[in-house]
Amino acid sequence: METWGSIVHIESILLIVLLGLNIIFAAAVVFFERKDASSSWAWLLVLNFIPVLGFVLYLLTGQNLTRYRLFQWKDRKKLGLEERIEAQLDQLQSNRTPFHNKVTEKSQDMIYMNLKQNGALLTEDNEVEIITDGTDKFQRLLDDIEAAQDHVHVQYYIYRGDRLGKRIRDTLIRKAKEGIKVRLLYDALGSRRVSNRFFKELREAGGLVEVFFPSKFSLINLRMNYRNHRKMVIIDGNLGYTGGFNVGDEYLGLNSKFGYWRDTHLRITGNAVHALQTRFLLDWNEASKQHDTPYVPAHFPHIEGTGTIAMQIVSSGPDAETEHIKNSYLKMINGAKHSILIQTPYFIPDASVFEAIRLACLSGIDVRIMIPNKPDHAFVYWATLSYIGELLKVGAKAFIYDNGFIHAKTLIIDSMVASVGTANIDYRSFRLNFEVNAFMYDETIATALVQTFEHDLLVSRELTMEEYNKRSIKIRFKEAISRLLSPIL
Repeated sequence: METWGSIVHIESILLIVLLGLNIIFAAAVVFFERKDASSSWAWLLVLNFIPVLGFVLYLLTGQNLTRYRLFQWKDRKKLGLEERIEAQLDQLQSNRTPFHNKVTEKSQDMIYMNLKQNGALLTEDNEVEIITDGTDKFQRLLDDIEAAQDHVHVQYYIYRGDRLGKRIRDTLIRKAKEGIKVRLLYDALGSRRVSNRFFKELREAGGLVEVFFPSKFSLINLRMNYRNHRKMVIIDGNLGYTGGFNVGDEYLGLNSKFGYWRDTHLRITGNAVHALQTRFLLDWNEASKQHDTPYVPAHFPHIEGTGTIAMQIVSSGPDAETEHIKNSYLKMINGAKHSILIQTPYFIPDASVFEAIRLACLSGIDVRIMIPNKPDHAFVYWATLSYIGELLKVGAKAFIYDNGFIHAKTLIIDSMVASVGTANIDYRSFRLNFEVNAFMYDETIATALVQTFEHDLLVSRELTMEEYNKRSIKIRFKEAISRLLSPIL
């Protein structure tokens, strides 16, 4: 009996210690991490209802990156672009900017914001090709890589070692053997299934490969947050790609779980490519330990742009205090007069974005949101449906894409201003991941994206308020829990 009593006594002490530590950890969330209120409450909920496991989850996903100064990008020189940024700011402030179209002129407050806060230069000589099919995208990309004369810079969040991954790798190997400078950067977590050995022959051919934010452990990566979600390819400094496609067979529609993969990617020529190049080099130099790449003219050749599309390349990430892409989304939504079209696989807006969309609905603006018909992350999907349901009440229209899986990240306002990039409308894209978006001020490209949206409507079904109200108690419970946890999903 004494032994049993001792065990009970020890267990009681351990329980008290664990509860005490849990209170300390909860206090740290509120007083030291300086998160926004919704995120703090979500973590307090997790820590209190799942004391031990909750703390482990917090260590893996919840810490605030800006406190630890892991990244020093804001202290780096912008590769010689400071003078151009200051000159453009001065032109905007003194109303001396010779805008090439009325849409750009009407958007100058947003342009100024992105230029001032993010160093996003406005370029107005771009040609843009919208690509929505994976087979088309990667064939175009491979053809462009084959035609490279100086360098190929590749960056993806997910790079798989499957058939498509091998095809791109082998093409890069051939170009490296020709003397073309190849640099490939991938995210350690997103590309965790591809081994370092997979790129051995590319390195042997002279190509350089770097990994973003790798784990200290060889087999597992515990750093769930602060991932580089950007997808960019820059060829010879005058041709660029960015958008939603990663590298993997599923993006060709070859995964039976998702079926056809519907995404949106941009092929860009013009001086906006220099902005993509700048972003790549900053990311590359942060990830590289021995292959830092300085500003050299070959990376930024003179471009006689023949296009007419005005564009800013805006990047954001947890190393910055300002949520640049989210602020641009807000600026677009708040400036809408007639229509707001959204395509996103994850719709978990924070309070500011949700309220902006809600007010647009209440103002009689045509708000249409398109989401997938299946989840690739269950909690995220249920939270998405919860937010969609709230907006249906105030007049928004929601559409479920039924022709496979839609992964596009597009926002189009009044058929005038459009955004395509890597950022979803969720907390993770706004605060936790490194993202890049192209904001385009052009009626022609915006109209083309509207037509793409309308084409997708042909293979989508509308989610009505009546149908939404018929969901089961089980689904309502899933939505409620996911909505509570949405700030940390």
